[in-house]
Amino acid sequence: MVAALEKIQVDERASPVAIPRQLLSELCAHALETRPEECCGLLTGVEGDPFRTVHRCRNTMTQQHKKDPQAYPRDGTQAYYMSEVDYLRAMQEAEQQGERITAVYHSHVSAGVYLSEMDQDFANHELFPFPDAAQIVVAVGDRAVAHLQSAAIFERDAAGMFRGRRLEAVDP
Repeated sequence: MVAALEKIQVDERASPVAIPRQLLSELCAHALETRPEECCGLLTGVEGDPFRTVHRCRNTMTQQHKKDPQAYPRDGTQAYYMSEVDYLRAMQEAEQQGERITAVYHSHVSAGVYLSEMDQDFANHELFPFPDAAQIVVAVGDRAVAHLQSAAIFERDAAGMFRGRRLEAVDP
């Protein structure tokens, strides 16, 4: 029997992960623009510089929900379903630039920064196209991103379990 997943919180004792300020600002802007629905997208980079480029993707969860509410009980305000056309385009652009997918990002609207059970199920699914990518979550409220601690990264440890760390905006 597989143990039930619990949401993963940020370990405040762990050292933060540096991300270029401009990229974090882009993630936050995307999250604010798509409210009340969640945003989603990909980050690409190279070894030693994992966060170079933001690739926005469309969240098609509301369309999936309207077509088949049994299979997709949540809409885009509670979950994301990344457009396959968009992520395939991002993969192609990354390859052309000599980059690879390093992180999947999405937002939580009026909720905290954590990796939910559903987020983990999605990232652990056998058909998930980016099994080695980190997961980034940006929390937004009704009006704005509260502060920089409203974004976190969830990376796999040696045992394959996700661990949460704060993101820290840095100037290049």
